[in-house]
Amino acid sequence: MANVIPTADIQKLSRNFVPTDFAISTWASLEPYYQDLAERPINSKNDLEKWLKDVSELEAVVSEDACWRQIKMTCDTNNKALEDAFTYFCMEIQPKLQPYADLLNKKLVQSAYVDQLDQQLYHTYLRSVRRSIELFRQENIPIQAELSVLQQQYGTIAGKMTVEVNGKEYTLQQAAKFLENPDRMLRKDVYLKVQNRRLQDKDAFNKLFTELVQKRQQIAENAGFENYRDYKFAELGRFDYTKEDCFQFHEAVKLHVLPLVDQINSYKKQKLSLEELRPWDLEAEPAGTQPLHPFTSGKELLSKTEACFEALNPFFSACLRKMDELKHFDLESRKGKAPGGYNCPLSESGAPFIFMNAAGQMSDVTTMVHEGGHAIHSFLAHPLELSAFKEYPMEIAEVASMSMELFTMDHWDVYFKDTEELRRAKIHQLERVITIFPWIAIIDKFQHWVYENPRHTEKEREANWLRILNEFSSPVVDQEGLEKFRACSWQRQLHLFEVPFYYIEYGIAQLGAIGMWMQYQQHPKQALNNYIKALSLGGTRTLPELFESAGLKFDLSPAHIKKLMDFVHGQMQELVD
Repeated sequence: MANVIPTADIQKLSRNFVPTDFAISTWASLEPYYQDLAERPINSKNDLEKWLKDVSELEAVVSEDACWRQIKMTCDTNNKALEDAFTYFCMEIQPKLQPYADLLNKKLVQSAYVDQLDQQLYHTYLRSVRRSIELFRQENIPIQAELSVLQQQYGTIAGKMTVEVNGKEYTLQQAAKFLENPDRMLRKDVYLKVQNRRLQDKDAFNKLFTELVQKRQQIAENAGFENYRDYKFAELGRFDYTKEDCFQFHEAVKLHVLPLVDQINSYKKQKLSLEELRPWDLEAEPAGTQPLHPFTSGKELLSKTEACFEALNPFFSACLRKMDELKHFDLESRKGKAPGGYNCPLSESGAPFIFMNAAGQMSDVTTMVHEGGHAIHSFLAHPLELSAFKEYPMEIAEVASMSMELFTMDHWDVYFKDTEELRRAKIHQLERVITIFPWIAIIDKFQHWVYENPRHTEKEREANWLRILNEFSSPVVDQEGLEKFRACSWQRQLHLFEVPFYYIEYGIAQLGAIGMWMQYQQHPKQALNNYIKALSLGGTRTLPELFESAGLKFDLSPAHIKKLMDFVHGQMQELVD
């Protein structure tokens, strides 16, 4: 399975159970297929395997329909019809699916023939199915439906945020480019405008978050858990690490990463000849040095990324060309578009969809190659026989994307023809590899506090956010007078609203990505082969086994983190010196 030569000539899955022309419109039209699966007799191993293929096919049909509804809504948050289509699925279809999903899960594990399946191939799938059965509660269905709709309100609120700079309106993503400008007064002005704009919706975000926390806590209690954190660890299938490992990670970041962040900030302060380094200085260059400008349009960004991927591995660029052919990109920032960026796997089509808010900055290159790494993962896992086999752990998914950020650096000359600009771009990337760790620790530690104390007040939330934020903040950056902005700065992290507890994955994956890059520095071809091999396994192996197949060690210990940080810091120093 892992030795199959990958191809970007991805084919939409053929339908053998659901009619080819069937499209989901109502639950009444969809339910007969679930009834068939629920009632069908299974009298042999062959019957079970055929039944599993039909379950997989139906799952793919439903998943892709839901994904397109979400994609279209995030591309245009002002379109009420698109929002209504998404809400209809969440409120009228998804809740009715869940009892059937539980019924089918029980039918699978109770089958007399389940032990005759390939136990290595099916191990992680069956483990997840059994966990789903344990967690399922009928009374949670309407709450989960409400949550699906509520979570999307974050993007609706944030998508309306704009600021005016020099008489022109910009989204907050577009305005971020001014923070790279050599004019310090302009940077400060734009920074304060962005922060004040966020502040306008502080109460709306607080109200939304409080409602989300309350509903999530109710789900946890209904399922017999003390708090939502413990429930979510179970739901996310975190079989291979615990909350204590997360706490160890937080401490390791303090010990081995924060001193490097202080060094980076001190270097910036010296480079800019400043007495005080302020938050609006962190992306700036000295006067006379122009900001990095790697592209001018989404089309150019895609074209250059294809060339970059081609130089790394022709299969990677072929995947992007296939997606472009299918019009599976929405790259440029605009008003009314949800914030952030994502790669959305499409279960039937195979070729995923990339969404982002590009504004011509260096960080957009990082986002593009990051989401491109996710896309490669989607292509590599698509040939696996069942949809369930393609449900890979989020930690390995982020290794796919973060490794691509580092692999591609050798070919960034497509974005930066000037060697000095290329050097600056690489330094920027390696700085980000290091400086992202404290923010990951902050967001993760904050989530632990929030859900350990689910009945907290807004005032307590703010106080504990500031406590955790200050714990991991660099004293080199002067934050004087910015307390009101810092107090609600957690609100810019959409994961807290939309995908709770999905953040420590970035830290675990960044460690894996650095390990992949270390391999790549020594044996490029072997490293890429290991990368392709691991991603081709989808979710058919445990997380430590997937790391091992990529030639990596699954290790969150302080000693391992220190070793990887020392390597990145050494690579960065070579570029700086």
